[in-house]
Amino acid sequence: MPSKNCLPNEFTFGILVRGYCKLGLCDTALELLDVMERQGCLPNIVIYNTLISSLCKEGLVSKAENLVECMRKHDLLPNVVTFNSRISALCKAGRVLDAYQIFLDMQEDQELGLPLPNQITFNLILDGFCKAGMLEKARSLVDLMKGRGLFKSTVSYNIWLSGLVKCRRPLEAQQLLVYMVEQGVEPNLYTYNIIIDGLCKEGMIIGARSVMSLMRKNGLPPDTVTYTSLLHWYCTKRNVSGAIRILQEMASSGCFPNFFSCNILLKSLWKEGRSSEAEKLLQKMIEKSYNLDIVTCNIIINGLCESGKLDKAVKIVNGMWQHGSAALGELGNAFLGLIDTSRHNKCCPNGITYSILINHLCKDGRLDEAKKLVIEMLGKNVAPNALIYDTFVNAYCKQGKVSSAFKVITDMEKKGCPLSTKTYNLLIWALDRKGKLNEIHVLINEMQQQGIQKDVITYNNMIHALCDSEMVRKAASLLQEMLQNSIVPNVASFSLLIKGFCKISDFNSARDMFNEALIACGETEILYSVMCNEYCLYGKVLEAKEILQIALNKGFPLRYFQYKNLIEGLCKEDKIDDGHNLLNAMIAKGHLLDPAAFMPVIDAMENRGKKHETDKLSEKMMDMAAAHHDGSKVSLTGHMLGESNLIIQKQKKDVSSKNEWHNLLHKDDGSGIALKVLKRVQKGWGQGSITTP
Repeated sequence: MPSKNCLPNEFTFGILVRGYCKLGLCDTALELLDVMERQGCLPNIVIYNTLISSLCKEGLVSKAENLVECMRKHDLLPNVVTFNSRISALCKAGRVLDAYQIFLDMQEDQELGLPLPNQITFNLILDGFCKAGMLEKARSLVDLMKGRGLFKSTVSYNIWLSGLVKCRRPLEAQQLLVYMVEQGVEPNLYTYNIIIDGLCKEGMIIGARSVMSLMRKNGLPPDTVTYTSLLHWYCTKRNVSGAIRILQEMASSGCFPNFFSCNILLKSLWKEGRSSEAEKLLQKMIEKSYNLDIVTCNIIINGLCESGKLDKAVKIVNGMWQHGSAALGELGNAFLGLIDTSRHNKCCPNGITYSILINHLCKDGRLDEAKKLVIEMLGKNVAPNALIYDTFVNAYCKQGKVSSAFKVITDMEKKGCPLSTKTYNLLIWALDRKGKLNEIHVLINEMQQQGIQKDVITYNNMIHALCDSEMVRKAASLLQEMLQNSIVPNVASFSLLIKGFCKISDFNSARDMFNEALIACGETEILYSVMCNEYCLYGKVLEAKEILQIALNKGFPLRYFQYKNLIEGLCKEDKIDDGHNLLNAMIAKGHLLDPAAFMPVIDAMENRGKKHETDKLSEKMMDMAAAHHDGSKVSLTGHMLGESNLIIQKQKKDVSSKNEWHNLLHKDDGSGIALKVLKRVQKGWGQGSITTP
């Protein structure tokens, strides 16, 4: 543009800035601002917003903040787009409370010329709260949005639904779906899939099926994602027969499982040792043009390792370098046909493959062999990353060889492999086990100097170390530091502090911490059990009984409550009636109790000469013993479930599903050409090696 009549203007530079930013060359785009200034062409708000948004997306928040100040110097007021970019970046970086402060400023400081938040702003903050697990703040924001008429889009509902599901509130998510329809907001496929996935993760499979029926009723047939949620649930419950039925249902509805779905089932089949069915699934995947790739091979290799066939897995990995997936022929003749389609696409081991082998070798105590594999990786140009180093650090820490773990750290630094939060957490945990509080402080300072962020596990390790040294108040002060760093304390954080205060006999502070935990984490069985068990451990049996009674009234199970010790403690302190009443309360709620829990009360009543009460309790104890022996879940009114009928029905279903599975595997519907192969994205691996002694 040489002519004086054709000089570049702000629009010309704007196009260039946008182009550089799209390529991820933000620094080059920033240099254009200096060029503009030399040519007397001032950047407009669009250019600034483009740069700020791109810098924020790349995590360069400080540079973005500097640009905001430059805008003000040029008398350009940041608009809502500018602020939304900043809020989005802060939320993605985990600094949700900082983003929320900007959001509040936008609403409160109008005299400063700040723009009002729009629908996008509210959605960004809501999404930040939901992803951080800050449910109550998210709930308050939703109420505010409703009051301002901003909670009307499917996007907003989907964000809130995801938050409820993340915080394990699937029933509340179902209720929100009903409310959503009542408000005239139409759910989309993503909406239903959020709820179905949440219900499946909580084991509420009947509820998930109900939502699927609602989908169909509203003209939205379940897709592969929907069925994959169900499939994943059955596989995590090791119910392979149920997973096979889902697979058959998918095929009959014209929704054949994608590569990811097949791999989920394949992993489950190998875990269950059902190799013949795994073999059929592999063959069917190839028929459907699902080329056998390293993801599938890694699933098989991991399955072999978990089933105790580690040496076989190592042999297959060695063979993969020459024969690709055909190395699976080591498993039997039927696998010899799994040959790579071309040398270019040969299925060779990657970092994940070696990570699986190294992890299992370290778990098996075969660290020397694991080290040799790292050397082999380097020879094959497969670079170890922090995950593999952490495997060695973890192995040494669990063996109490902290000095060896630090040698691995030294080697990581030499090879330019960055230390992660996880690496430090492993070291802090190991030092805590040895009572090395001063060394832990050194590591914490080192993390801060290197800019490595602490997470909730780091803080929990610190809290545990301080409580072990009876520095409980100092440990409690870390809660405030966590919140300042936008880290939400979890149940473990509060449980450690409750135990710490009880250990130093400060029961008032322990109860206060318990009450704070209920507000922060919600009413959970674990919190009540921790408070009850700690009271019981330190002789506060009446207080423990009170907590257990509240838990019973709330309908919690008794998985973590040490009720036997509590009843024994009550009887030892001659509070036999309290122990008797507690037993009756648990029985009335339908709990299947350990028969041993009855003995202290029976012995005490027998000593008092209360033969009638003793006989009644003895009968109930015998009922409990019989129920435990049968493995049946019975109500304490003595009504037994018809387990024999249920078992027969289950066997019939398993036979039926097996036949369906056989038909599916041998079905030839001609869809192999039409279906596209869905590839899993593999993450890159970093550099580094382990020094061999």
